[in-house]
Amino acid sequence: MTDVQPDPRDPRPLIGEPLALDLVNTRWAGTPVNDLLTGVEGYAVWLSSAGLSGRCAADEAGLAAIRRARDAIRSAAQDARELGELGSPARDGLDAVLAHGRIRRTAAPGGAEDRIEVDRPEWLAPWLAADGFLGLLGQGAHRIKQCAHEACILHFFDASQNGRRRWCRMAVCGNRAKAARHYVKARG
Repeated sequence: MTDVQPDPRDPRPLIGEPLALDLVNTRWAGTPVNDLLTGVEGYAVWLSSAGLSGRCAADEAGLAAIRRARDAIRSAAQDARELGELGSPARDGLDAVLAHGRIRRTAAPGGAEDRIEVDRPEWLAPWLAADGFLGLLGQGAHRIKQCAHEACILHFFDASQNGRRRWCRMAVCGNRAKAARHYVKARG
């Protein structure tokens, strides 16, 4: 998603993770928890930031479908983090989203061409996110992480060479944790 420019209306603190985790990150810390997908307007902002606004309509049907996908991916991300694999309920949740589409391979002038087909238009963005999550799993379930800061609920894909990234953003969550440790040492 590095070639997509985030929508300037997007209020999320972390934008630009792979599509599946970017979708999970439509919920972020706050009291109450912030949620970009409370209405069609927020869904339109997410579609724009994800580079999908030209392919997907922001409507009530799409909003309901994307929320189902977000829940399924969040559950699968938790399993990946905690178990290193997906449990049956997480697999079932992803499969329920993936059942709405498929990749159809056809012959094109330059070779093979893959086309994504969905049973209803509102399932394109959810299907793409669920399929993208499977791609992340293929690169290593251990690299799908939640920020280590106790107040943060954001997820990221650890693409670092050694796989030791801990924070969604070092400049924010990492620095907060370091400052808290320093404060405890200074008092102690």
